[in-house]
Amino acid sequence: MSLTLNRNVLAEVFGPAEGTALRLKQAALVILGIAALAVAAKIRIPMWPVPLTMGTFAVLTIGAAYGPRLGLATILGYLLVGALGFDVFAGSSAEAYGLSYMMGGTGGYLVGYVLATVALGVLARAGWDRTAPKMAGAMLLGNALIYVPGLIWLGMLYGWDKPLLAWGLTPFLLGDAIKLALAALILPAAWKLIGRARG
Repeated sequence: MSLTLNRNVLAEVFGPAEGTALRLKQAALVILGIAALAVAAKIRIPMWPVPLTMGTFAVLTIGAAYGPRLGLATILGYLLVGALGFDVFAGSSAEAYGLSYMMGGTGGYLVGYVLATVALGVLARAGWDRTAPKMAGAMLLGNALIYVPGLIWLGMLYGWDKPLLAWGLTPFLLGDAIKLALAALILPAAWKLIGRARG
């Protein structure tokens, strides 16, 4: 499958498009994105079988809205802030933070965040964020890119004889399906609003 990567992403349709003003806009977007990721990671909505958290939703939507380069800069900035000891991850706290937390059970998922952000940015650059079915497919791929390194990391840490899928996959599938549907509706709707505003 070949992708034509010449479409604008949402972050490029407003504000300056060149020079110093563009760099300032990009810096502001990175800071805003890091803050959004930190806030989303702490949102916990009661649900069965586990609470619904919005961290992966923020990761994937920022990847799609920012594109691969700006999205990568944002997710790496977020991980750097976490590595410095700030409480920005879903499970981090005053007792568990920084590199020690990142090297624990969630380490593989954080690697997956990077992969998924870039993938969503590339797919958005190819126009997959313009329609709900393609956006749903992009989100599905993004979730897979988060789970695969996450599960591999759990296996390496705790042993392949452990119930890894029950620990790190199946409890989260229902919540991820809800977040997938939400993103598949929101981003194409944003593009339709932009089209109407320009029309």
